[in-house]
Amino acid sequence: MKVIEITKPGGPDVLAVGERPVPKPMDHEVLIKVKAAGVNRPDCAQRQGTYPPPPGASDLLGLEVSGEIVEVGAKVKRWHAGDPVCALVNGGGYAEFVTAPEGQCLPIPYDLDFAHAAALPETFFTVWTNVFESGQLKKGESILVHGGSGGIGTTAIQLAHQFGATVYTTVGKESAVNPCLELGADKVIQYKNDDFVLAVKEFTGGKGVDVILDMVGGEYFERNLESLAPLGRLVQIATIQGATVSFDLRKMMAKRLVITGSTLRPRSTEQKARIARSLEEHVWPLLNKGRLKPVIYKEFKLEQAREAHELMESSAHTGKIVLNVR
Repeated sequence: MKVIEITKPGGPDVLAVGERPVPKPMDHEVLIKVKAAGVNRPDCAQRQGTYPPPPGASDLLGLEVSGEIVEVGAKVKRWHAGDPVCALVNGGGYAEFVTAPEGQCLPIPYDLDFAHAAALPETFFTVWTNVFESGQLKKGESILVHGGSGGIGTTAIQLAHQFGATVYTTVGKESAVNPCLELGADKVIQYKNDDFVLAVKEFTGGKGVDVILDMVGGEYFERNLESLAPLGRLVQIATIQGATVSFDLRKMMAKRLVITGSTLRPRSTEQKARIARSLEEHVWPLLNKGRLKPVIYKEFKLEQAREAHELMESSAHTGKIVLNVR
């Protein structure tokens, strides 16, 4: 099968087309003939050599795919050959075939093509478990989503809006403002022009927001604490501007804040399967009704993975980037 390989750690130019044997599914796995694969920032980090795959996972890039099941393991119960699915995978998505644990597969929502279905798993798993499970966002509360124009951001805006929260978001470019408003954001802050701490205080009458979803880290950390309301929750899912911070613990104590965060890829198969079932119960009905839809900025061929990574790292996109494999 055709795959995209990392020839050595480095920039997008280290990605190259290669060939590998088609993998065989284990007892509780399915083999998917890949139609499309989502491109995500962790892919770029793995390519650079800073985000190695967990033990036992494929060394190939790609954490989410859509396609058709062509073979099932001996103990698979739900799925059959011919079923169209989207799946969260532990690696190997940039290929013509990939194996996936049966519990990490989900049916493709009504009326979504393979490209849009491939844009679902990584971001929806991440947002659901972090915002609604760890962050405990509830109807009537408020959330600040940093990076509203990316794949995670556009997903978080839509989900928070659909579940009755007031949504604020930060973006870096003027062209992202209207798309974020159309997705359900109540206010959009251009962080290059406005201080998001002051903007949040203005929007909330000085109270602050209940939840912040942040992937920036670094100097944003203390500013996030300033932006939280009493009993607020900061959910950290990446550290683009730095993983090491220092802050005054008394600020956290005085407002009784909760600081949490997670990474998705190292979680167990059982944990990921539980998230999948929760998504299918609570979120998939909204997708089937057309109330949610992943935003795709651009599609590339599998052989154009380098160009897809260049676009991802430019941050010029609004929404998801997808590789069409077939």
